[in-house]
Amino acid sequence: MCVITRQMKPKSELIRLVKVDGKIVIDKKQKIQQRGCYISRDPEILKNLKKSKALNRAFKMKVNESVYDEVMKECQAKS
Repeated sequence: MCVITRQMKPKSELIRLVKVDGKIVIDKKQKIQQRGCYISRDPEILKNLKKSKALNRAFKMKVNESVYDEVMKECQAKS
């Protein structure tokens, strides 16, 4: 389920982010066993990612701006 839209989607349409040792990383293989969340790969939805602060709520911490940039790059790479 996407933490931004709260919609159920297949995992292939989602990006998984994981909190590892206080850092947020993209879990490309979706296998890391840590606290994680899913966000949609849809560019229109990703535009609202920073504004909604969904990652801050999901990980219960302030998420660095570089994480948002990394997610946008990952989305563009898969498109």
